[in-house]
Amino acid sequence: MITILRGLAKNLTKTFPVVGRGVRPAGVIKFHFYVVHRCEVKADKNNELESGNLAADALKQKNDRTQVIPVETSIRYLQSSAYKETYGDQFVWEQYRRNHKGAIPPRKTRKTCVRKGVISTGNPCPICRDEYLALDHRNIELLRQFISPHTGKILSYSKTGLCQRKHFELLVAVERAYDYGLISFDVPFRKFDLDEYYGHSVTKAQ
Repeated sequence: MITILRGLAKNLTKTFPVVGRGVRPAGVIKFHFYVVHRCEVKADKNNELESGNLAADALKQKNDRTQVIPVETSIRYLQSSAYKETYGDQFVWEQYRRNHKGAIPPRKTRKTCVRKGVISTGNPCPICRDEYLALDHRNIELLRQFISPHTGKILSYSKTGLCQRKHFELLVAVERAYDYGLISFDVPFRKFDLDEYYGHSVTKAQ
């Protein structure tokens, strides 16, 4: 009789394993583990989706150019420590390198880096990549970085890497600065030969 009871106890233990103090069927335990594992996987996927959405929102906010930065803010930015840490003593376009296909760069730069208020390229031009650089006739320190100190002419976009839209804005801003007298430029002195207009007799009489 005792042998029969021990055999029944072994069979019951195999069929209904003891977990803690309660007795649960083996199928229930497997089902419970499957549900918990599935919930954990679903939670991990939700966390990955949330982190991906946060990264996408951060990237979209970084590439957003719909907000217009005032010129006064841009002028203060050029004098700030953040600008010094980013560019140092160099111009904003010196460290920029164009991203083009092939060994020979195209004759012109891209038309624009911003489309529908968002940066549409992975390598925007020196002005489009920094939202605090505003091309305006009052922002003298920024405009002087694009004017040759030897000739007084505006540097070409092939050297600075500006897109066509920003280069046009640069031309307009520099011309306005000239008109308002904010940027001085040297007018070459020309010595005229009066003999070409009045003849040799006028020159001798003088």
